[in-house]
Amino acid sequence: MNLITKALSEYGVKETVGSKDNLRILKYFDDIGFDGAKLKDETAWCSAYANWVAKTAGYEYSGKLTARSWLRVGTSTSTPNIGDIVVFWRQSPNSWKGHVGFFIKATKNYVYVLGGNQRNMVCIKAYPKYRLLDYRQLAPIN
Repeated sequence: MNLITKALSEYGVKETVGSKDNLRILKYFDDIGFDGAKLKDETAWCSAYANWVAKTAGYEYSGKLTARSWLRVGTSTSTPNIGDIVVFWRQSPNSWKGHVGFFIKATKNYVYVLGGNQRNMVCIKAYPKYRLLDYRQLAPIN
């Protein structure tokens, strides 16, 4: 299965408000080797979602919960295709914090990504282009 088809299959999955957790989001953590029950659906889960999509679709993945871990996976590209990884900085370009999602399209000022933990759900959202760290193409795992 290709990455974008797998990623889109989760569209609309969202955090549960209050003390309960969305078991689907906890499954993202579980399926990539983390204990979802110890985390919570309020834990930053953009990288867990990206890892789950890549792993279950048969592609290389970071295996880490930090968005910037994706800067060491795949191949950098300046011409992304739909479904490629997009990594952004958060707080500052030198911070360890970031955001990761799947490329949908770019305009002059924005990059649209399908990602997890965007408005507390899986959805498409625009991010300012100046926050872009890299586009990454993932390879299938044989």
